[in-house]
Amino acid sequence: MLNNKSVLITGGTGSFGKMFTKTLLKRYPDIKKLIILSRDELKQFEMAQEFPPQTYPAMRYYIGDVRDKDRLKRAFEGVDVIIHAAALKQVPTAEYNPFECIKTNVLGAQNIIETAIDSGVKKVVALSTDKAAAPINLYGATKLCSDKLFVAANNMKGNHDINFSVVRYGNVMGSRGSVIPFFMGRKNTGILPITHADMTRFNISLEEGVDLVLYALEHAIGGEIFVPKIPSYRITDLATAIAPNCKQEIVGIRPGEKLHEEMITLTDSFNTIKTHKHYIILPSMPFKTQEQVMEKYLKYYNAQPVAKGFSYNSGENDVFLSVEEIRTLIKNYVDPNFEA
Repeated sequence: MLNNKSVLITGGTGSFGKMFTKTLLKRYPDIKKLIILSRDELKQFEMAQEFPPQTYPAMRYYIGDVRDKDRLKRAFEGVDVIIHAAALKQVPTAEYNPFECIKTNVLGAQNIIETAIDSGVKKVVALSTDKAAAPINLYGATKLCSDKLFVAANNMKGNHDINFSVVRYGNVMGSRGSVIPFFMGRKNTGILPITHADMTRFNISLEEGVDLVLYALEHAIGGEIFVPKIPSYRITDLATAIAPNCKQEIVGIRPGEKLHEEMITLTDSFNTIKTHKHYIILPSMPFKTQEQVMEKYLKYYNAQPVAKGFSYNSGENDVFLSVEEIRTLIKNYVDPNFEA
């Protein structure tokens, strides 16, 4: 699928970008170019030690910002596929610096769309977040705007041979700034801070996130938001799995934080279909009724509509990880030397 193609990853020095790079170099040895576009020269230098161009001749490292449309025009020349992972993601940072978050997550998304169309790119997959469903914080609101822009981009591409799609998933195990490394760093203190005893979260590994993006690249026909069927965990079970001897101290939910994360709202469910491994939120299409849109995607994916009244949130999920399952996943995906 990607051999002899040029692929660009925005925000490519992050946790996802590094795993995606590792996967592509392994699965597609004849990839033409793999371009890392990001703002941080130190992270690019460190990534280049792991994936040196001398060993991996397809690798390219570009300093650039999605806010800078001129730089995007230069970077996108000859690119076939774009994975858009760049974003300002920290909820408190976004609340304190709202327009900076908007400039990267919303205006940057539109820059990606317009430049991709003008540059002859064939496929764009944008990474979303569970916080974009019924958002209650600015970060989630900007990612909802970004999702809407990428879905609607399929209506403005004209005669250009390009499609845009989105993948949306929950908390990635062990990613920077997430709860698992935070708890692991605090386990020797004897106390783990718990925001709320009933809190739940979705769980996905970096590898599963990469596979979801590759699925979207291979199958998307444009406008879909792909949501994986993944398990949930209770925050108290996570704390027990990591540090069973620690006291769990309730500290209260932080501003902009939900008790349960949501990926598909009740309203979205009217436009949602399901396959064996995924839910797919369908786009609105100009000059077509929703019934026509539904028929098109149901046939293409050999899928079924979700049940009336369906919503997908971490608290009402069908599958919850046990304490032992959480420990096994941490050992497999976060730290092979982990011991509770």
